[in-house]
Amino acid sequence: MSEIAGVGHYVPDRVVTNADLTTLMETTDEWIQERTGIRERRWFEEGKDTTANMGANAARKALEAAGLTPDDVQLIVFATLSPDYFFPGSGVLLQRELGIKDPIPAFDVRNQCSGFVYALSMADQFIKTGMYDTVLVVGSEIHSSGLDISTRGRAVSVIFGDGAGAVVLRPSTRPEHGILSTHLHSQGEHAEELIVKEPGSNRNKRVEYVVANELDMYPYMNGQNVFKHAVVRFPQVIKEALDQNGYQPQDLDMLIPHQANLRITQYVQQKMGLSDDKIFSNIQRYGNTTAASVPIALSEAVQEGRIKRGDLVCLAAFGSGFTWASALIKW
Repeated sequence: MSEIAGVGHYVPDRVVTNADLTTLMETTDEWIQERTGIRERRWFEEGKDTTANMGANAARKALEAAGLTPDDVQLIVFATLSPDYFFPGSGVLLQRELGIKDPIPAFDVRNQCSGFVYALSMADQFIKTGMYDTVLVVGSEIHSSGLDISTRGRAVSVIFGDGAGAVVLRPSTRPEHGILSTHLHSQGEHAEELIVKEPGSNRNKRVEYVVANELDMYPYMNGQNVFKHAVVRFPQVIKEALDQNGYQPQDLDMLIPHQANLRITQYVQQKMGLSDDKIFSNIQRYGNTTAASVPIALSEAVQEGRIKRGDLVCLAAFGSGFTWASALIKW
């Protein structure tokens, strides 16, 4: 069994409030909060923040919390939909940022909002098999540079923010404590409901094609359909984790859902019958940071003392793909 030995997070200094967005598009603070619950988000600063170095900032904090150094890391699993480059992946750039000289393996996971929980599950398997005993799992995103910051794109662009979170996974030092199970799912028939389509590699001369046809490269989301599926899949995958391990919703000490939309979180909370002290939300301050949202929230919950040794914690996510996942942890 593996356990989370350390957690950490990093968010850019630049705070962008709903009031700031009203100067860029036709919207209001009330409209944004009513639909998403978001009051502000963080946007990266060009020349200072990158997907990889934000991940490195979070990783250093997680390693310090675990009492380890970058040289102790044996594997990097990096979850992101916004890599620094089309290729190579940001995992190897994180290795460089951390100054790791050993030629350890590093790979990216491209499962968007579910990416961190998928990455955690992969890392857990490597620990369980004994192949590695110190795995760094990172979720890091820069969305703000790829959003349509105009009235046309407001339905999507008001939602997303930038940031990074990280955990260090190690073999469990206590019987029956650690990651009890992980559960991964996908439903590719809905792939185009939440998508960045261009520049797709299935276009001849893809860059020229996008320019010639005046196509944009902004995210598209069928918000109603995403919401409809999310409020079904979230409770399902949480219950799946609880059922497999012989627990009931009331046994949970903390649920950390992907911070997609406060309305989704509130629906899931009501559906699962959880009190306010058993669910963690920080979307109000950071927006949706996709693969970074779960580790940022986990790091803050630990930092604030909301998660204590012996607690039963569930991580859950749903997003583009459609993909969804959960992890049940005895802390």
